[in-house]
Amino acid sequence: MIAFGCAITDAETYERYAGPGIASVAEPDSQIHAYGSAGSIFRNYNLVIDQVKDRDDLEALVLLHQDAEIADPDFCAKVRSALEDPEVAIVGCAGAIGVRSIAWWEGAVTWAAFSHRYEEEGGGEIPALTWDQQKLPSYARLGEVDTVDGFAIALSPWAVRELRFDETLGPMHGYDFDICLQARAAGKKVITQDFRVIHHHSLDMIQGVDGWVEAHMRIAEKWDGRFPEVGTAAGDWKQRARRAEAELAATRMVGFAAEQVWTARVEALRSELRDTKSSSSWRLTRPLRRLGRLLKRSGDPGPSTLD
Repeated sequence: MIAFGCAITDAETYERYAGPGIASVAEPDSQIHAYGSAGSIFRNYNLVIDQVKDRDDLEALVLLHQDAEIADPDFCAKVRSALEDPEVAIVGCAGAIGVRSIAWWEGAVTWAAFSHRYEEEGGGEIPALTWDQQKLPSYARLGEVDTVDGFAIALSPWAVRELRFDETLGPMHGYDFDICLQARAAGKKVITQDFRVIHHHSLDMIQGVDGWVEAHMRIAEKWDGRFPEVGTAAGDWKQRARRAEAELAATRMVGFAAEQVWTARVEALRSELRDTKSSSSWRLTRPLRRLGRLLKRSGDPGPSTLD
Protein backbone atom coordinates (compact mmCIF):
# COMPACT_ATOMS: atom_id res chain seq x y z
CA MET A 1 0.00 0.00 0.00
CA ILE A 2 1.28 3.44 -0.96
CA ALA A 3 0.09 6.24 1.33
CA PHE A 4 -0.04 9.95 0.51
CA GLY A 5 0.33 12.86 2.91
CA CYS A 6 -0.16 16.61 2.54
CA ALA A 7 -0.31 19.54 4.96
CA ILE A 8 -2.99 22.03 3.91
CA THR A 9 -2.82 25.75 4.64
CA ASP A 10 -5.00 26.75 1.67
CA ALA A 11 -7.85 24.37 0.86
CA GLU A 12 -8.43 25.89 -2.58
CA THR A 13 -4.81 25.31 -3.58
CA TYR A 14 -4.97 21.68 -2.44
CA GLU A 15 -8.23 21.12 -4.31
CA ARG A 16 -6.77 22.58 -7.51
CA TYR A 17 -3.42 20.80 -7.54
CA ALA A 18 -2.35 18.20 -4.97
CA GLY A 19 -5.80 16.69 -4.46
CA PRO A 20 -6.57 15.93 -8.14
CA GLY A 21 -3.00 14.77 -8.73
CA ILE A 22 -3.20 12.28 -5.88
CA ALA A 23 -6.64 11.11 -6.99
CA SER A 24 -5.34 10.46 -10.50
CA VAL A 25 -2.67 8.00 -9.31
CA ALA A 26 -4.03 6.62 -6.03
CA GLU A 27 -4.75 2.91 -5.98
CA PRO A 28 -7.83 1.27 -4.42
CA ASP A 29 -6.02 0.56 -1.15
CA SER A 30 -4.09 3.84 -0.97
CA GLN A 31 -4.53 5.96 2.13
CA ILE A 32 -4.66 9.75 1.76
CA HIS A 33 -3.74 11.82 4.82
CA ALA A 34 -4.47 15.45 3.97
CA TYR A 35 -4.98 17.66 7.00
CA GLY A 36 -5.15 21.30 7.94
CA SER A 37 -1.74 22.51 9.05
CA ALA A 38 -0.87 21.87 12.69
CA GLY A 39 2.06 24.28 12.71
CA SER A 40 5.40 23.72 11.01
CA ILE A 41 5.80 21.47 7.99
CA PHE A 42 8.17 19.38 10.15
CA ARG A 43 5.35 18.79 12.64
CA ASN A 44 2.73 18.12 9.97
CA TYR A 45 4.84 15.50 8.22
CA ASN A 46 5.66 13.79 11.53
CA LEU A 47 1.93 13.55 12.26
CA VAL A 48 1.37 11.89 8.88
CA ILE A 49 4.24 9.47 9.56
CA ASP A 50 2.65 8.52 12.89
CA GLN A 51 -0.55 7.60 11.05
CA VAL A 52 1.13 4.98 8.87
CA LYS A 53 4.32 3.84 10.62
CA ASP A 54 2.76 0.72 12.18
CA ARG A 55 1.18 -0.63 9.00
CA ASP A 56 2.69 -3.93 7.90
CA ASP A 57 1.52 -3.44 4.30
CA LEU A 58 3.11 0.00 3.81
CA GLU A 59 5.23 0.17 0.66
CA ALA A 60 5.90 3.92 0.63
CA LEU A 61 4.74 7.20 2.08
CA VAL A 62 4.53 10.03 -0.45
CA LEU A 63 4.70 13.54 1.03
CA LEU A 64 3.95 16.50 -1.18
CA HIS A 65 3.13 20.17 -0.97
CA GLN A 66 -0.43 21.37 -1.51
CA ASP A 67 0.68 23.11 -4.74
CA ALA A 68 2.39 20.01 -6.17
CA GLU A 69 0.41 18.22 -8.89
CA ILE A 70 1.40 14.64 -9.76
CA ALA A 71 1.31 14.38 -13.56
CA ASP A 72 2.61 10.87 -14.14
CA PRO A 73 0.15 7.97 -14.64
CA ASP A 74 2.94 5.53 -13.76
CA PHE A 75 3.77 7.32 -10.52
CA CYS A 76 3.12 4.42 -8.13
CA ALA A 77 4.98 1.93 -10.32
CA LYS A 78 7.99 4.26 -10.46
CA VAL A 79 7.99 4.73 -6.69
CA ARG A 80 7.90 0.98 -6.18
CA SER A 81 10.72 0.49 -8.67
CA ALA A 82 12.89 3.06 -6.91
CA LEU A 83 12.32 1.41 -3.53
CA GLU A 84 13.08 -2.15 -4.68
CA ASP A 85 16.59 -1.60 -3.34
CA PRO A 86 16.27 -1.97 0.46
CA GLU A 87 19.15 0.48 0.90
CA VAL A 88 17.09 3.33 -0.59
CA ALA A 89 15.35 5.44 2.05
CA ILE A 90 14.17 8.56 0.21
CA VAL A 91 13.16 9.18 -3.41
CA GLY A 92 12.57 12.51 -5.14
CA CYS A 93 12.03 13.82 -8.65
CA ALA A 94 14.81 16.43 -8.37
CA GLY A 95 18.16 16.19 -6.65
CA ALA A 96 21.77 17.27 -6.58
CA ILE A 97 25.23 16.18 -5.50
CA GLY A 98 27.94 18.25 -3.86
CA VAL A 99 25.37 19.93 -1.62
CA ARG A 100 26.67 21.86 1.41
CA SER A 101 23.51 23.54 2.72
CA ILE A 102 19.75 23.83 2.37
CA ALA A 103 20.41 25.73 -0.87
CA TRP A 104 20.58 22.37 -2.62
CA TRP A 105 20.34 23.95 -6.08
CA GLU A 106 23.84 25.37 -5.58
CA GLY A 107 25.16 21.84 -5.87
CA ALA A 108 25.33 19.96 -9.15
CA VAL A 109 21.72 19.22 -10.11
CA THR A 110 21.63 15.80 -11.76
CA TRP A 111 17.90 15.31 -12.27
CA ALA A 112 14.77 17.49 -12.23
CA ALA A 113 11.62 15.86 -13.57
CA PHE A 114 9.30 18.68 -12.53
CA SER A 115 8.14 21.87 -14.17
CA HIS A 116 7.42 25.14 -12.40
CA ARG A 117 4.20 26.98 -13.26
CA TYR A 118 3.52 30.51 -12.04
CA GLU A 119 0.71 33.06 -12.38
CA GLU A 120 2.62 36.36 -12.18
CA GLU A 121 3.16 38.44 -15.32
CA GLY A 122 0.24 36.73 -17.05
CA GLY A 123 1.40 33.24 -16.12
CA GLY A 124 4.00 30.93 -17.57
CA GLU A 125 6.02 27.78 -17.09
CA ILE A 126 9.67 26.99 -16.50
CA PRO A 127 10.09 23.58 -18.18
CA ALA A 128 11.57 20.56 -16.47
CA LEU A 129 15.18 19.66 -16.97
CA THR A 130 14.32 16.10 -18.00
CA TRP A 131 10.80 15.86 -19.41
CA ASP A 132 11.94 15.81 -23.04
CA GLN A 133 14.00 12.64 -23.38
CA GLN A 134 15.33 13.86 -26.75
CA LYS A 135 16.90 16.92 -25.14
CA LEU A 136 18.51 15.52 -22.01
CA PRO A 137 21.61 17.46 -20.99
CA SER A 138 24.77 15.38 -20.79
CA TYR A 139 24.94 15.63 -17.00
CA ALA A 140 21.35 14.43 -16.40
CA ARG A 141 21.15 11.04 -14.75
CA LEU A 142 19.03 9.11 -12.31
CA GLY A 143 20.59 7.67 -9.21
CA GLU A 144 22.08 8.50 -5.86
CA VAL A 145 22.24 12.13 -4.74
CA ASP A 146 23.07 14.10 -1.60
CA THR A 147 19.56 15.50 -1.27
CA VAL A 148 16.26 15.86 -3.10
CA ASP A 149 13.80 18.73 -3.35
CA GLY A 150 11.19 18.04 -0.70
CA PHE A 151 8.12 19.40 -2.47
CA ALA A 152 7.38 15.81 -3.58
CA ILE A 153 9.21 12.88 -1.97
CA ALA A 154 8.62 9.23 -1.17
CA LEU A 155 9.84 7.58 2.04
CA SER A 156 10.56 3.86 2.33
CA PRO A 157 9.02 1.80 5.15
CA TRP A 158 12.43 1.89 6.87
CA ALA A 159 12.49 5.71 6.69
CA VAL A 160 8.96 5.90 8.08
CA ARG A 161 9.96 3.72 11.03
CA GLU A 162 13.38 5.19 11.77
CA LEU A 163 13.43 8.85 10.71
CA ARG A 164 11.64 11.97 11.91
CA PHE A 165 11.64 15.56 10.71
CA ASP A 166 13.55 17.71 13.21
CA GLU A 167 10.97 20.13 14.59
CA THR A 168 13.63 22.27 16.30
CA LEU A 169 14.94 23.59 12.97
CA GLY A 170 12.15 26.04 12.21
CA PRO A 171 8.70 26.25 10.63
CA MET A 172 9.25 25.31 6.97
CA HIS A 173 12.74 25.49 5.46
CA GLY A 174 15.44 22.82 5.25
CA TYR A 175 13.32 19.84 6.27
CA ASP A 176 14.20 17.97 3.07
CA PHE A 177 17.97 18.45 3.33
CA ASP A 178 17.97 17.46 7.01
CA ILE A 179 15.93 14.27 6.53
CA CYS A 180 18.20 13.26 3.63
CA LEU A 181 21.27 13.77 5.83
CA GLN A 182 19.65 11.64 8.52
CA ALA A 183 19.12 8.83 6.02
CA ARG A 184 22.66 9.05 4.65
CA ALA A 185 24.16 9.18 8.16
CA ALA A 186 22.39 5.88 8.83
CA GLY A 187 24.04 4.35 5.75
CA LYS A 188 20.98 4.56 3.50
CA LYS A 189 20.64 6.05 0.00
CA VAL A 190 18.79 9.07 -1.31
CA ILE A 191 17.98 8.79 -5.02
CA THR A 192 16.12 10.49 -7.85
CA GLN A 193 13.42 8.85 -9.94
CA ASP A 194 11.75 9.93 -13.17
CA PHE A 195 8.26 10.67 -11.86
CA ARG A 196 6.73 13.86 -13.16
CA VAL A 197 5.26 16.54 -10.95
CA ILE A 198 4.14 20.10 -11.68
CA HIS A 199 4.97 22.66 -8.99
CA HIS A 200 2.45 25.51 -9.04
CA HIS A 201 4.48 28.13 -7.24
CA SER A 202 5.02 31.87 -7.37
CA LEU A 203 8.23 33.33 -8.76
CA ASP A 204 9.06 34.32 -5.19
CA MET A 205 10.88 31.06 -4.57
CA ILE A 206 11.94 31.77 -0.97
CA GLN A 207 9.05 32.98 1.15
CA GLY A 208 10.18 34.34 4.49
CA VAL A 209 13.84 35.10 3.93
CA ASP A 210 14.58 35.55 7.64
CA GLY A 211 13.23 32.08 8.40
CA TRP A 212 15.22 30.62 5.52
CA VAL A 213 18.43 32.20 6.82
CA GLU A 214 17.73 30.93 10.34
CA ALA A 215 17.13 27.37 9.07
CA HIS A 216 20.29 27.58 6.95
CA MET A 217 22.33 28.43 10.06
CA ARG A 218 20.69 25.86 12.34
CA ILE A 219 21.15 22.97 9.94
CA ALA A 220 24.77 23.96 9.26
CA GLU A 221 25.41 23.99 13.02
CA LYS A 222 23.60 20.67 13.54
CA TRP A 223 25.68 18.81 10.95
CA ASP A 224 28.97 20.64 11.35
CA GLY A 225 31.67 18.01 11.83
CA ARG A 226 29.17 15.17 11.49
CA PHE A 227 28.99 15.05 7.72
CA PRO A 228 31.78 15.79 5.23
CA GLU A 229 31.60 19.30 3.72
CA VAL A 230 28.10 20.10 5.02
CA GLY A 231 28.10 23.60 6.47
CA THR A 232 31.70 24.16 5.44
CA ALA A 233 33.53 26.33 2.96
CA ALA A 234 37.08 27.45 2.32
CA GLY A 235 38.78 29.39 5.13
CA ASP A 236 38.16 29.71 8.86
CA TRP A 237 34.89 30.97 10.35
CA LYS A 238 35.97 34.61 10.25
CA GLN A 239 36.83 34.41 6.57
CA ARG A 240 33.52 32.66 5.80
CA ALA A 241 31.56 35.25 7.78
CA ARG A 242 33.26 38.12 5.98
CA ARG A 243 32.74 36.45 2.64
CA ALA A 244 29.05 35.96 3.45
CA GLU A 245 28.72 39.65 4.32
CA ALA A 246 30.43 40.63 1.08
CA GLU A 247 28.29 38.26 -0.99
CA LEU A 248 25.13 39.64 0.62
CA ALA A 249 26.19 43.21 -0.10
CA ALA A 250 27.05 42.30 -3.69
CA THR A 251 23.71 40.52 -4.15
CA ARG A 252 21.85 43.54 -2.86
CA MET A 253 23.82 45.80 -5.16
CA VAL A 254 23.10 43.60 -8.18
CA GLY A 255 19.42 43.47 -7.25
CA PHE A 256 19.23 47.24 -6.85
CA ALA A 257 21.01 47.75 -10.16
CA ALA A 258 18.65 45.33 -11.91
CA GLU A 259 15.66 47.15 -10.46
CA GLN A 260 16.98 50.48 -11.68
CA VAL A 261 17.64 49.09 -15.15
CA TRP A 262 14.15 47.64 -15.31
CA THR A 263 12.61 50.92 -14.17
CA ALA A 264 14.63 52.84 -16.77
CA ARG A 265 13.54 50.46 -19.54
CA VAL A 266 9.88 50.74 -18.59
CA GLU A 267 10.10 54.54 -18.48
CA ALA A 268 11.85 54.60 -21.87
CA LEU A 269 9.06 52.52 -23.39
CA ARG A 270 6.42 54.77 -21.84
CA SER A 271 8.20 57.83 -23.18
CA GLU A 272 8.44 56.29 -26.65
CA LEU A 273 4.73 55.45 -26.58
CA ARG A 274 3.85 58.99 -25.48
CA ASP A 275 5.96 60.45 -28.32
CA THR A 276 4.36 58.13 -30.83
CA LYS A 277 0.82 58.98 -29.75
CA SER A 278 1.54 62.72 -29.84
CA SER A 279 2.98 62.61 -33.37
CA SER A 280 1.13 64.05 -36.36
CA SER A 281 1.20 60.70 -38.17
CA TRP A 282 -0.53 59.00 -35.20
CA ARG A 283 -3.25 61.67 -35.21
CA LEU A 284 -3.71 61.51 -38.98
CA THR A 285 -4.14 57.73 -38.98
CA ARG A 286 -6.56 57.67 -36.04
CA PRO A 287 -9.66 57.42 -38.30
CA LEU A 288 -8.11 54.41 -40.07
CA ARG A 289 -7.46 52.67 -36.79
CA ARG A 290 -11.00 53.40 -35.65
CA LEU A 291 -12.35 51.94 -38.88
CA GLY A 292 -10.20 48.86 -38.43
CA ARG A 293 -11.66 48.27 -34.98
CA LEU A 294 -15.21 48.61 -36.29
CA LEU A 295 -14.52 46.14 -39.10
CA LYS A 296 -12.98 43.69 -36.65
CA ARG A 297 -16.06 43.86 -34.41
CA SER A 298 -18.33 43.28 -37.40
CA GLY A 299 -16.43 40.13 -38.36
CA ASP A 300 -14.48 41.60 -41.26
CA PRO A 301 -10.76 41.47 -40.36
CA GLY A 302 -10.08 44.55 -42.52
CA PRO A 303 -6.61 46.09 -42.48
CA SER A 304 -4.09 45.31 -39.76
CA THR A 305 -4.21 48.05 -37.13
CA LEU A 306 -2.49 49.26 -34.00
CA ASP A 307 -3.81 51.21 -31.04
